[in-house]
Amino acid sequence: MTSESERSPERRDRQPLVVAAIPCFNEERFIGSVVLKVKKYVDRVLVIDDGSSDASVEIASAAGAVVYSHGSNKGYGAAIRTAFDKGKEQGADVLVVIDGDGQHDGRDIPRLVKPVLDGEADVVIGSRFLGEASGSPLYRRLGQRVLNVATNVGSGRRLSDSQSGFRAYSSKALNTLNLTENGMSVTSEMQFAIANQGLKVAEIPIEVSYGEKSKRNPLGHGVNVLSRVLVLLSLRQPFVLFGIPGVMLLGGGLALGFRVWNIWEKDNQIAIGNFLAAILLCLTGVLALFAALMLQSMKELLRGQWERFEKTETDG
Repeated sequence: MTSESERSPERRDRQPLVVAAIPCFNEERFIGSVVLKVKKYVDRVLVIDDGSSDASVEIASAAGAVVYSHGSNKGYGAAIRTAFDKGKEQGADVLVVIDGDGQHDGRDIPRLVKPVLDGEADVVIGSRFLGEASGSPLYRRLGQRVLNVATNVGSGRRLSDSQSGFRAYSSKALNTLNLTENGMSVTSEMQFAIANQGLKVAEIPIEVSYGEKSKRNPLGHGVNVLSRVLVLLSLRQPFVLFGIPGVMLLGGGLALGFRVWNIWEKDNQIAIGNFLAAILLCLTGVLALFAALMLQSMKELLRGQWERFEKTETDG
C-alpha cells in the first residue's frame, strides 16, 4: 500500500476504498450472515461464487453483495484470482479476503486493514497461531503445522499461519502478485510470490470458529496442498529440494564405500550389504543433483525469457 504522500492527487482527495471479497462454494447456510457482518466494516462486499449448486448466489445477492459467478467449480485459487481482478476493477485501496463458511469474525477486519492503510504492510494475514491457542481440532493443527514448515522453508519467509484464508491486500499487492494455482495451495504459492516481490507482510491474531465439519477430507486436502508446495519448491528452489539432499546422499554413499574398502583391506571380504547400500546412495545422490541442475537451468531459462518479454512489452 502506498503511503498518503505517494498517492495520486485524485486518491488523496477521497477516503480509502475498502472492499471485501468472499470466495464461496455451496455455502447457503452461512453466506448471508457472513455478508451482513462484513458489510459493517467495508465499503463494498463482493462474493466470488465458484460454481455453487445451492442457493448461495441468491442469498448473497439478497444480503447486499455483488456476486461474480464462475459458472463451474474452478477451485479456491481461481476464486482468489477473480477476487484480485475484481478488487482492481473496483479501485480498491484495500481488499479483504474472508472465507464464506462463517469461521472468521468480521469484527477483526478493522485490525486487519489498519497496517495496510498506515503503509506498514502490503499483505496482512490473520493468524490462528498468534495470541491464545487456536481452537481448531488437533488433526487440523498438526496438518497446518506441517504445511507451515514446508511453505516457510520453501519460500524463505517465516509466517505463523501460511494457510490462513483471512487476509488484507494493498493495491500494490493486488497489482504485483501473479498467481497460477487453482486449488487450496494458492495460499502457499502466495507466500512464495510475496517473498519474490519483496512485499511487506504483517500478521495479527484472530479467532476462528470450527462449528461445522470440514467439507473436504482433511488428509486428502493436506496431502494435495503439500504435494503442490513441493512442486513450487522444486521449481523455485531446486537446490533446496534436490541439491542439498543429493549432496547428503552422495556423501553417505561415499562414506559407506570407504567402509567397504576398509573391510576388504582388513579381512579380504566384501561387505555385500554395505556395498549395495553405498551404490544405492551414490546413484540416488547423483540423480538428485542432476535433477537440481536441470531444474535450475530451466528456471534460469524461463527467467531470461520472461525478462525479455517484459522488456519488449515496456519498449513497445
